[in-house]
Amino acid sequence: MKPLRVAVPKGRVTRAVAKIFAQAGVDASALLADDRRLVRESGDGQLSFALLKPDDVPTYVEYGACDIGVCGRDVLLERRYDLLCPLDLQLGKCRLVLAAPDGAGQVDAPRVATKYVHMATEYFDRLGIPAEIIFVQGSVELAPLTGLSDYIVDLVETGTTLAENGLVERETIAHISSVLVANRSQYKLRHEEVTRVVEQLRGAVSEN
Repeated sequence: MKPLRVAVPKGRVTRAVAKIFAQAGVDASALLADDRRLVRESGDGQLSFALLKPDDVPTYVEYGACDIGVCGRDVLLERRYDLLCPLDLQLGKCRLVLAAPDGAGQVDAPRVATKYVHMATEYFDRLGIPAEIIFVQGSVELAPLTGLSDYIVDLVETGTTLAENGLVERETIAHISSVLVANRSQYKLRHEEVTRVVEQLRGAVSEN
């Protein structure tokens, strides 16, 4: 039987993913090899890992190129993928927050800079505030400093970057972490294999 295909995000979370698979009894040391291979197998050959840009992981899983994957909950909430999410891996914990310049007053119809347009729009819609959402890809903290926006909506882990740029958190919009996602069809077709991996990882998560 062919290996179960697992989409894994490249970057700092890769090491944490390899560690939690190891704790689950899967030799995922190939993920840490210092080479340019984008597809790597587990030590027992039962899993095939595809190393992808984090934003691409759910796309590969939704379209069936991979059976399961690891991605941030922020990507799922923002892009509305049609995926199962059987397990929160409790990795890469952070928060999606609303932030503003320290000492700034309330703005009735604010301009808000963010990469997370849909989540920001839903947040302000719930509050009944007519906000103008401005998409920015990176260095979102710069937006209020240059007058582009009144607020920002962004991910924070410690809040240090916000503080260093004179910004303060106003509210937490969502708690974010890395989750295991599964293709709906493959979850049925390869249910036993997928369920085994899910339960192995669940045990590892509960030990941490």
